[in-house]
Amino acid sequence: MRGRLGLDGGMIPRGVKRLFDQRGEPREPVEPASAMLGWRGRETLVDVTNLSLSGAMVTFGQIPHIGETVTLQLAECRRRTASVRWVRDGRIGLNFDDSPDDDNRERRAWG
Repeated sequence: MRGRLGLDGGMIPRGVKRLFDQRGEPREPVEPASAMLGWRGRETLVDVTNLSLSGAMVTFGQIPHIGETVTLQLAECRRRTASVRWVRDGRIGLNFDDSPDDDNRERRAWG
């Protein structure tokens, strides 16, 4: 029997609305950009909505588990490993498990 609060991508209810942004750096909206998302042994083309050095928001029609590991690769950049932090309305929030390479081109691409 499935409990009310599983880690299947459902939102965990928040008792109080967030009063401030807890991110360490700003997320930048991006021009329409696509990336390859690796998930459960499959590659899927996704649209990137916003991006920072530490994370991204992408549109994704599936429902991954909160905490599940995925990969994301922008054009001309290496593949980065990330953890799913939230899932809502066809979008997912990702937190990268590493930092971009010191290559300036890659740093610019990742935020």
